Amino acid sequence: MNHLEWHLSEYGGRSAQPSPASRMMASFARDFRDGFDINLGVGYVNERTIPAALFREALAAVCADPVRYRQAFNYGGPEGSPNLIRSLRQFLARRNAGLDERLLSQLRLIIGPCGAMSVLEGFAEVCRPGIVVTSDPGYYIYLDALERRGFRLLAVPEDEEGIRADLMEQSLAALGDAARNVSFFYVMTVSNPTGTILSGARRREVLRIATEFALRQKRRVPVLFDLAYEWLVHDPAVAQPESVLREDGLGIAFEAGTLSKILAPALRIGYLLGPDGELMNAMVQRTSDAGFSAPLFVQEMASWLLDHHVEAQIRAVNEGYREKAQAVREAIREELGPWLESCTGGSAGFYFYLTFRELETCPGSPFFSALTQGGQAPRVIYIPGVYCVAGGGSLTETARRQMRISYGFEETERILEGLRRMRAAAEACVVRS
Repeated sequence: MNHLEWHLSEYGGRSAQPSPASRMMASFARDFRDGFDINLGVGYVNERTIPAALFREALAAVCADPVRYRQAFNYGGPEGSPNLIRSLRQFLARRNAGLDERLLSQLRLIIGPCGAMSVLEGFAEVCRPGIVVTSDPGYYIYLDALERRGFRLLAVPEDEEGIRADLMEQSLAALGDAARNVSFFYVMTVSNPTGTILSGARRREVLRIATEFALRQKRRVPVLFDLAYEWLVHDPAVAQPESVLREDGLGIAFEAGTLSKILAPALRIGYLLGPDGELMNAMVQRTSDAGFSAPLFVQEMASWLLDHHVEAQIRAVNEGYREKAQAVREAIREELGPWLESCTGGSAGFYFYLTFRELETCPGSPFFSALTQGGQAPRVIYIPGVYCVAGGGSLTETARRQMRISYGFEETERILEGLRRMRAAAEACVVRS
């Protein structure tokens, strides 16, 4: 009977072999040696930023008020908890980042079934498969998922302000008749993996290009801004980002956000904000199809946390990451400077993206093997650049000399130890060559 074949969908067939990111996450969860191996790769948040004591208070508050938090341990509605939607609206208005109560009242806000990734996945589910215009390097987990679903990527390189508007326009023009197959635009406002912050001017340029493109196509082509790290801009020299939803005259701009980075990933709270209409209706139905809603008691806990503690929590989280970023930036310069061509990131979120002049970092390279073989020595895990760029794009060769390192999960001294081990591996590669 073993010779019988499965009859999988195209997506199922592409998913039967796990992606590099999936393999890395599985390996980390299965055999990472806590306190010994060094995680500079898997983008977990730092455990000390997670307010476990506040979660106990939040759960107690939800249980103590069954009128306000009604049926909190039952199924929820597919649009999300009314309490959480209200709390998020009030929080976004307090942030004073281009969204006020009047504008927010004109937009629809919905909660995804399982974190921000479920919102992104739902977006891909309700949009017709085609071409996704995005940045290169890009959020490799989502871009891998898009390709498994049959989307093609139009990957546009970035500069210090984010995705390059001039190259985006050139790439769209070069599509010719294939432009009719563009499904949507997807741009992170703080890039994972590079840490580059999309400037306000560039954000407006992206919206302008998408709007003009939609008008030429005579159809709505959505532009999805991913705000996953937007509340973690911790460099005081950097202006806080502002939403461009106010400037969206065509009703095509959406923002996806999450509470994972400022509260805890395990809450699995992601949301979508944007114009009401068919796409939003489809997203709500997608949540219903995926299991009615995110766990309702967790949504209610998140609502309570947003109402009572989130501002102090954001300040504390950003102070911690700011200190770590400063120490890690200096250590990168000290330990890896002789081999480095460039380094981006460190002002928001918790990533640095390194490009070496000659040293290869891809799987199978001597550098990668020296750091990940394990045994008696700690493994040092990082994300190779080849995981982060679009296949067939203009950066595939450069990516062989790139890596993303996270200063999120490990404590500072452990990160510095990982960088010292990277230096030793780089020196060994030079001797070997």
